[in-house]
Amino acid sequence: MPSIRVNFNPQRFRRGDLVEVASAQEGFVGSYFEATVVADLGKDGYLVQYRTLLKDDFSGPLREVVSAAEVRPRPPPDPAERYRVYDVVDAFDNEGWWWGRITGRSGDSYSVFFETTGDEIFYHKNVLRTHQEWSDGRWSLAMLIPIG
Repeated sequence: MPSIRVNFNPQRFRRGDLVEVASAQEGFVGSYFEATVVADLGKDGYLVQYRTLLKDDFSGPLREVVSAAEVRPRPPPDPAERYRVYDVVDAFDNEGWWWGRITGRSGDSYSVFFETTGDEIFYHKNVLRTHQEWSDGRWSLAMLIPIG
């Protein structure tokens, strides 16, 4: 089964920068959550405030310290108007972007298979984007490598 090659090259972000945070927690691998940098903590990473994640008591946006390797800029707008079978995409669901692979199409909706969970779900094209990787200060299309 292939996997997305994660290769974040840490760069320094400043307070107020819009970023995405990759999660390495079990059940969240392959997800990216939109956030704003609240503070640069140097080698300890960043304090970020999430756009969609809330505190446990729902009293406001979740803030947490994350390592620099987990932070990347938000990707540029997606120029794709259509996706093809096997394209690697991100689908916005459960408060974040989750990478998967297009497996089919019906009108303006696409079936996306998530290798990390084994789920296959239909999404409207408006909540999909082409998956891109941030490496060496540049965006590139996802590179798939087999796990084995």
